[in-house]
Amino acid sequence: MMVTDSPLIAGVRFSKVGKIYHFSANNIPDLSVGDAVVVETSRGWQLGRVVQILAEGTTFADINSLKPIDRKATPRDLLMRQSWQQKEAGVVEACQKRIRELRLSGVKIIAAEYSFDGSKLAIMYSCETEDKVDLKSLRQDMQKLFNPVQVEMRQIGPRDVAKMLGGMGACGLEMRCCSRFLCDFNSISIRMAKEQGVSLTPSEITGMCGRLRCCLIYEYDTYLELRKGLPKKKKRVVTPAGEGKVVDSFPLRGCVMVEIPEVGRREFRLEDIIVPDEANQNVEVSNADEENIDDEGLI
Repeated sequence: MMVTDSPLIAGVRFSKVGKIYHFSANNIPDLSVGDAVVVETSRGWQLGRVVQILAEGTTFADINSLKPIDRKATPRDLLMRQSWQQKEAGVVEACQKRIRELRLSGVKIIAAEYSFDGSKLAIMYSCETEDKVDLKSLRQDMQKLFNPVQVEMRQIGPRDVAKMLGGMGACGLEMRCCSRFLCDFNSISIRMAKEQGVSLTPSEITGMCGRLRCCLIYEYDTYLELRKGLPKKKKRVVTPAGEGKVVDSFPLRGCVMVEIPEVGRREFRLEDIIVPDEANQNVEVSNADEENIDDEGLI
């Protein structure tokens, strides 16, 4: 076995567009990206695929806690995994049938997943209501039906449901971003839409999952950076057409819309305007009532 000075770490993915988990690969020095491997996880033995090999010398937090890759998957391992996958559709059907018999409203079975060796079975479901649903009876029924497999009922959120089911995106793309390349879901806020000038109409900012669109974060940092060089709304500026107040800005074009008395609204590029010295602008408002001042200047 080849001995390396620095530990060999491999990133393994268990689904096509899933989160990457890291394992120690010191016992498999000839490991390559694309290899199928068998590893032990908190959810039992799983078969995954290597998607990255970290370069030697790469710092990694708590490296001693990484579990080792057991072995490269053999043709027999691949056939075993395939045989269990073929049974997953039957599990979903059986679980859906039992839900109808128990009259559990608001519960939807999304998918089922066997572990690599078939010892564990996870049934993914979602709830349409905020109220907690008691699925103890359903789990017990599934445990009896698929005994001796250990059955787990796992609730997933709306975004994970959309990721698993796939389909066309709200923007019209043939496949949703979450099903194509998003491995993790970032926190999305209304502020991201406001910062980019996106309409706050629900149909414009909501994805097929019913949550704010993941794509709102794609260009958010770019807009923040571009806005740094532009005067904020309600700032007074001097333009070739006279002095006025900024009423809107267009970061991608590097322009601002200025309202000038007796002239109206005109658009100017950043290099064509002058922002008066802040000290001079503050003289007028230094004695003003605080109620007439907002975060961006005079109201």
